[in-house]
Amino acid sequence: MRLYAKWNVSQLKEVAIIAHFFFFLVLQASVEASGEIALCKTGFPEDVYSAVLSKDVHEGQPLLNVKFSNCNGKRKVQYESSEPADFKVDEDGMVYAVRSFPLSSEHAKFLIYAQDKETQEKWQVAVKLSLKPTLTEESVKESAEVEEIVFPRQFSKHSGHLQRQKRDWVIPPINLPENSRGPFPQELVRIRSDRDKNLSLRYSVTGPGADQPPTGIFIINPISGQLSVTKPLDREQIARFHLRAHAVDINGNQVENPIDIVINVIDMNDNRPEFLHQVWNGTVPEGSKPGTYVMTVTAIDADDPNALNGMLRYRIVSQAPSTPSPNMFTINNETGDIITVAAGLDREKVQQYTLIIQATDMEGNPTYGLSNTATAIITVTDVNDNPPEFTAMTFYGEVPENRVDIIVANLTVTDKDQPHTPAWNAVYRISGGDPTGRFAIQTDPNSNDGLVTVVKPIDFETNRMFVLTVAAENQVPLAKGIQHPPQSTATVSVTVIDVNENPYFTPNPKIIRQEEGLHAGTMLTTFTAQDPDRYMQQNIRYTKLSDPANWLKIDPVNGQITTIAVLDRESPNVKNNIYNATFLASDNGIPPMSGTGTLQIYLLDINDNAPQVLPQEAETCETPDPNSINITALDYDIDPNAGPFAFDLPLSPVTIKRNWTITRLNGDFAQLNLKIKFLEAGIYEVPIIITDSGNPPKSNISILRVKVCQCDSNGDCTDVDRIVGAGLGTGAIIAILLCIIILLILVLMFVVWMKRRDKERQAKQLLIDPEDDVRDNILKYDEEGGGEEDQDYDLSQLQQPDTVEPDAIKPVGIRRMDERPIHAEPQYPVRSAAPHPGDIGDFINEGLKAADNDPTAPPYDSLLVFDYEGSGSTAGSLSSLNSSSSGGEQDYDYLNDWGPRFKKLADMYGGGDD
Repeated sequence: MRLYAKWNVSQLKEVAIIAHFFFFLVLQASVEASGEIALCKTGFPEDVYSAVLSKDVHEGQPLLNVKFSNCNGKRKVQYESSEPADFKVDEDGMVYAVRSFPLSSEHAKFLIYAQDKETQEKWQVAVKLSLKPTLTEESVKESAEVEEIVFPRQFSKHSGHLQRQKRDWVIPPINLPENSRGPFPQELVRIRSDRDKNLSLRYSVTGPGADQPPTGIFIINPISGQLSVTKPLDREQIARFHLRAHAVDINGNQVENPIDIVINVIDMNDNRPEFLHQVWNGTVPEGSKPGTYVMTVTAIDADDPNALNGMLRYRIVSQAPSTPSPNMFTINNETGDIITVAAGLDREKVQQYTLIIQATDMEGNPTYGLSNTATAIITVTDVNDNPPEFTAMTFYGEVPENRVDIIVANLTVTDKDQPHTPAWNAVYRISGGDPTGRFAIQTDPNSNDGLVTVVKPIDFETNRMFVLTVAAENQVPLAKGIQHPPQSTATVSVTVIDVNENPYFTPNPKIIRQEEGLHAGTMLTTFTAQDPDRYMQQNIRYTKLSDPANWLKIDPVNGQITTIAVLDRESPNVKNNIYNATFLASDNGIPPMSGTGTLQIYLLDINDNAPQVLPQEAETCETPDPNSINITALDYDIDPNAGPFAFDLPLSPVTIKRNWTITRLNGDFAQLNLKIKFLEAGIYEVPIIITDSGNPPKSNISILRVKVCQCDSNGDCTDVDRIVGAGLGTGAIIAILLCIIILLILVLMFVVWMKRRDKERQAKQLLIDPEDDVRDNILKYDEEGGGEEDQDYDLSQLQQPDTVEPDAIKPVGIRRMDERPIHAEPQYPVRSAAPHPGDIGDFINEGLKAADNDPTAPPYDSLLVFDYEGSGSTAGSLSSLNSSSSGGEQDYDYLNDWGPRFKKLADMYGGGDD
């Protein structure tokens, strides 16, 4: 490819080098074509690709195109960058920038990889990027002249052999200044192919700015190949355009390989610097030395930062206030770092400075550079350069004795530092006068005062006054060179006030040892209390506060404790042999105070409880085998007044030792067994003599109830119910019968009494004055129905049609159940024993008559309850029972046929003799 244009010196040198290299390749290719077959090598034809940039890299910017030789044309190659975060490679080998960044040595060199997707074969090539020197105005004018670019020849087959392809020209970028005034369209370069002499060609250009967004910026004449720009360019929007030029014949067939055309937009100073923030806030400690870093302000310029248009310089325009020096701060004109240049920063005098900062491009040139301003507010922070000082040298306070957590004195200080900061917050400590640590000082967070409090009780009888030495400091140490003045130390005089204190028993609790069984009236001990108020003349009196078993009393004057009941160690009020009693001691002070003391009596055991058999009930079989009864003893005493125990059977009655035998297993257990081969089932009471090991020993006869039952092969009872029935003795059966007879007699007497009372009530009815009858005086109108005449019901409808009983045989005196009388209830009329179905109507009429004739009955309009059960019963009345009849008139001999269980009943009521 050939380039016809005016070039500067550096461009001419590059063209000369490329021309010599191209000539060498052509010469080598001609030699290979004449001597031997030219071979095609797959891979990158270059070892290093270079690209010259006019400014820093921007996102999406095309950088260069890497060529890959694909000899057979069948390889599918995939490109990859060694720095994928910064660069990417399209399928056509065009390298783009992924992000915007300033070009430095870190990004100046990277690798491009090409990998065959099928064989995984891999090739690589290096890419170098460099910045192009800034063009002068003369070079810009020269580049404005129209250049001519000629397409290189394609490789072709000659005599059936491949010829080496000529290397493509590296086309230098076209530099075009932004904001050009035109006229438009402005011609840039003319593209031409050597074949346009023989063929009619058509030229076109593709890429962003041509046929891709933003479209229409660059156009080309399809006949002449003249490339032109249609409007002014803005470098801040797009700094570089990467176009591709194409040449085709009239049929649309490609006759030349596309060539890359890079157009760089030359920057102009058309943007002012802009601060990232209009107001910047910083801090600096007071008393800082010159050279102390304060803050950094930053401005940006949309122009090229690598050119003068984007090179900024900072300066301080003004400072307010100007004390103690008008130049307290300075700024680094390149970085924007603000530092102190003078001493004398004092927060207590000046708390804040305001600086006006100016940023100017063109390296701060006031004539050609553009500038902008921002405000920097610098706050002087506090340091602890003022110690706290007490407002008085001595503080006073008083405290009642034995009181804690109360404020004794209030210490006040002054501090010139910033309030509510560690340099202002005061911390108090007691440096003397409190060796036992009875006081503490807390800081009030709002007022910064010191609150002297009592943390341990103070005894007036021991200390009547304290003189404390206190010191005040800050939470953070003082700045270097600052000393604590004498006003940072003060004294606190605390007076202790005497108050009436509680009497106290000593020792508390008091423990004494005493045998149980001590008789009433015995003096046990003296339990007295002491009064801590030695400077008060007071008397103490004693009272009993807690005595669960009420065994003790205390003398109210001298505190002597005497028994009023027998002390029993086995009482439920004694726990672990200790009985606790509490007493109260009260003085006569103002106000009166009291204290409690506990007396613990450790009771020593004596042998005052006889042992008892345990368990008290047991079961065994009618025969000695297969089981026996294991027993032990229960003794409320403890060793040595309890076990081992001795077990024995009494001599009388003789049936005990004749039927039973007892064997001692060890000191606590014995075994009771049947001595005879068979004992009839029933419940037997077996007396057992048990003797403990006390000194002297104590014996007791305990009754063991033994249920004798029929057992199966496993020794389990099979007739428990029969045992209970058979276990009733003759005396028990007679007692039950007597109870039944007495009950029947009482019932008969009650029936007779009720009949007599009913007759007396009927006789008294004739003596009642109708005017005194309340039934005619009390009328209720809150119910449906008016009076007695409204109750004239036809009761004959209730009668059964098959039987009508005359009124003459109806009983009288039927009781009303609507209200329970307080006197004895009248006798119900005796129903007829005739077996007829009964008449409900007659029953109700009789009830009405009885109610009307009963002067004690409630009013006639009340609810009547008759408890009707029918006209009669087939059962006889209770009066038919003859309480004087004996069982001798009945033949009970059939009981002998019911088995041995009813033999006793047959003997009692039968005709035979026992």
